[in-house]
Amino acid sequence: MTGLPEQFDLSDRVAVVTGGAGLLGAEFCRTLADAGAQVIVADIDGKVAEALADSLNEARPISKDQAGGVRALGVATDVTERESVLEMVDATLRHFKQLDILVNSAALDPKFDPENIGKHTNSFEDLPLDVWRQALDVNLTGMFLCCQAAAVPMLDRGRGTMINICSIYGMVGPDQRLYQQAGQPIKYKPAHYSVTKAGVLGLTRYLATYYAGKNIRVNALTPGGVYNDHSESFVKAYASRAVLGRMARKDEMNGALLYLASEASAYMTGANLVVDGGWTAW
Repeated sequence: MTGLPEQFDLSDRVAVVTGGAGLLGAEFCRTLADAGAQVIVADIDGKVAEALADSLNEARPISKDQAGGVRALGVATDVTERESVLEMVDATLRHFKQLDILVNSAALDPKFDPENIGKHTNSFEDLPLDVWRQALDVNLTGMFLCCQAAAVPMLDRGRGTMINICSIYGMVGPDQRLYQQAGQPIKYKPAHYSVTKAGVLGLTRYLATYYAGKNIRVNALTPGGVYNDHSESFVKAYASRAVLGRMARKDEMNGALLYLASEASAYMTGANLVVDGGWTAW
């Protein structure tokens, strides 16, 4: 039986993080690198992914005799395209020779932060079909493609860990009252987000049982609302619903992510680790 610090050590692991340049994805990349893993930063924006990888390489140098000779590599990846996903996995194997951890963080999340002011005015009755389909493509089909491609080298290696990022709105319906502000058009958290995130949980449980006996563990991580320069009124409304009385900081998912990625969670698969400040406990 190994000691607790050793259980969290990822120095012999290679991790892929999709959506790796995003708000949480970047945090996950840094956390995995800090724990010793070599990291593929996979993102639709290849330049931002490469910039993050460069910063990880500068801050966390690695010995030349380790696979690939670098801590991190940025790879432009469109998770909705099978060929792009396969190229990302091929790049991982070319540079690092193995793939041990997959973090599926890429998603379309219709946020209510300052960058999205004025959006989300579509009611369910007039939600455009193309918006619905795009969310299904990214949030569900993209995750399916990444799991499918990553499973091949994991099966060859005889071990692997997949972590699918979900949302509290995959567990409970959105409280649409949070998104209404006096004097502004009515806004809605759209249906496609809840539906696709609920699908993430279904895919997680399916894969966990499908890979029974294969030493591949599949779990979900469900964050609550993460502060990202939201308006004061939104923060106040959200905080009133959370047991801890506030939104999460973007770094407050990192401990849970590392736990699921490491041997510390060796007896855990098919589970959903909820880090929501008590939102779903009411």
